[in-house]
Amino acid sequence: MLDRYEPAPSATGPEHHEDTLTEDGVPMDELDSLVAEVSGQLKALQKDDGHWVFELEADATIPSEYILLEHFLDEVDETLESELAEYIRSQQGDHGGWALFYDGDFDISATVKAYYALKLVGDSPDAEHMVRAREAILARGGAERTNVFTRYALALFGQVPWLAVPVMPVELMLLPKWFPVSMWRFSYWSRTVIAPLLVLAALKPKARNPRNVHIRELFREPPGKIKKFLDNPTGSPWGELFLHIDRILRVAEPKFPRGSREKAIKKAVAFISERLNGEDGLGAIFPAMANTVMAFDALGYAKDDPDLEIAKASINKLITTGDWPRYCQPCVSPIWDTGLGVQAMMEAEHDADSDNITAALDWLQDRQILDVKGDWSAKAPDLRPGGWAFQYNNAHYPDVDDTAVVAMALDRANDPKYKEALERAAEWVIGMQSANGGWGAFDIDNTSFYLNHIPFADHGALLDPPTADVSARCVSMLAQMGYGRDHTTVARGLGYLRREQEEDGSWYGRWGTNYVYGTWSVLCAFNAVEEDMSAPHIRKAVDWLLARQHDDGGWGEDGATYWGERRTEAKESTPSQTAWAVLGLMAAGEVDHPAVVRGIKYLMAAPRDGARWEEPWFTAVGFPRVFYLRYHGYAAYFPLWALARYRSLKRGNSRRVAYGM
Repeated sequence: MLDRYEPAPSATGPEHHEDTLTEDGVPMDELDSLVAEVSGQLKALQKDDGHWVFELEADATIPSEYILLEHFLDEVDETLESELAEYIRSQQGDHGGWALFYDGDFDISATVKAYYALKLVGDSPDAEHMVRAREAILARGGAERTNVFTRYALALFGQVPWLAVPVMPVELMLLPKWFPVSMWRFSYWSRTVIAPLLVLAALKPKARNPRNVHIRELFREPPGKIKKFLDNPTGSPWGELFLHIDRILRVAEPKFPRGSREKAIKKAVAFISERLNGEDGLGAIFPAMANTVMAFDALGYAKDDPDLEIAKASINKLITTGDWPRYCQPCVSPIWDTGLGVQAMMEAEHDADSDNITAALDWLQDRQILDVKGDWSAKAPDLRPGGWAFQYNNAHYPDVDDTAVVAMALDRANDPKYKEALERAAEWVIGMQSANGGWGAFDIDNTSFYLNHIPFADHGALLDPPTADVSARCVSMLAQMGYGRDHTTVARGLGYLRREQEEDGSWYGRWGTNYVYGTWSVLCAFNAVEEDMSAPHIRKAVDWLLARQHDDGGWGEDGATYWGERRTEAKESTPSQTAWAVLGLMAAGEVDHPAVVRGIKYLMAAPRDGARWEEPWFTAVGFPRVFYLRYHGYAAYFPLWALARYRSLKRGNSRRVAYGM
């Protein structure tokens, strides 16, 4: 096990009066007060059973799809819809449309869905905000330029012909795991979204659309006259091949035997039903839940059918309960929030035995998945379960990243009662390592990259390959638990991380925006295995972080950095990204560097509302370039964590970070 740095003694006693102001100008008495205040406020947000959960916000697409779903079913909650519509209007950009993240560029698919949702609710096409949106859509090619998922929604409402979407035969459910195109080669989120979508594509139901609302005005050319909706999403020979296959399937699909179609639909329903996941929903993500409700409705389920009722209930639980207007979340993040939040509290309070910390850790321990072999077991049938999900419940889809974070939190407590949970977690994470030494979020070797070229995959997020940030978390976890750098799994993980370093010294952030997140994650892993921090690859990463600091002392990256030509783009510093940079530099041994001091001062001075620093920016991603996220908790626990760690290292017996994160 790693040596833990000593708890910070109180700064109020006479033995520390000389530490009231450090040599670098950080007022430690003010830092003490801020850490105490924020940790108290964060503690006040803890639920009675010990967990934290903050809102998880995406762009306007999710509340727009909620409205579309209600009008598909003709089950309209006018009070809720008025709030969702108000939220959607509030997100409209100066460009006239809707973006994928705060202050982002116009996105035609998000804009078409938002416009349609507002028109369904009753907004007049002649209203100023609707005119601006319509003009922006038409100026960029019209609604015919939207992505595949948007065109599926429009097909269900009869706004485009089914010719507008790729052929996705429900018989896909019958293909074996070894087949080049099968459900088991997709990522977990693709699997759960596609299974009910295949049923919809087979049955081709039409939305009830009780107000008979159309959006023909958004098309440059009448949809029925458009001969070519699909294109090669990547421009590669693979893409051309799959377009050719789509043309063949379009002719052949109507001739498929009725028996095989019925068998495939039954298999899709069985897949969904087994993973229905109670009121937490299929895959515990909104698109899969919404598709499930529509598929059950298309199959003729009675309104009081238990499966249909529970599928609807799972969606309703995603509506926020806080300030007006409410909106619909893509999912909820309690295990992620609690795993990170409790570590920030442990850093701030240095008391793993406090009631609130114990309650959080016990809550996490109780949610370990020990009995269900989820979809991941297709690649590892003999591996015992031992992970944690991201949401309250999602037993078929434990998250490797969450598991590593929770295990590090439990390990920090150094309590024997968590021993078995930690052993099972380590066993599962080790078993989830991919062939290249890295880890994906939910699956092993989910790397059939040719599938990214099928017409359906124009979003570029069909797969779940290993990534540097998740892999770094796994290495950090194992190292913190005492697995040495020479352990086979750790050594392979380190090799993967070294290979993944960018030319400029950074690491790509798949699940957080962006290179600051990835670089922080990997530097923590190298610190955890006691890497030589003077090694060239470490110095290169440190130099990259130093070069990215802004004049105000903070760090920030825009969601646009996921486009290669815009990888250095930044609009403003943000508290969460600044915290990652400071934590990364401290992990690399740079606690005394002036850049760290400036980062700490930035956090101390940045505006704050209770436990949360003010941060409208989206600093996380679901799918790069397609779907972005704003974790409301990031602006609470990450800045607190960075401030508390700085204090601990400045006052401790060692300047070395002693934990995996």
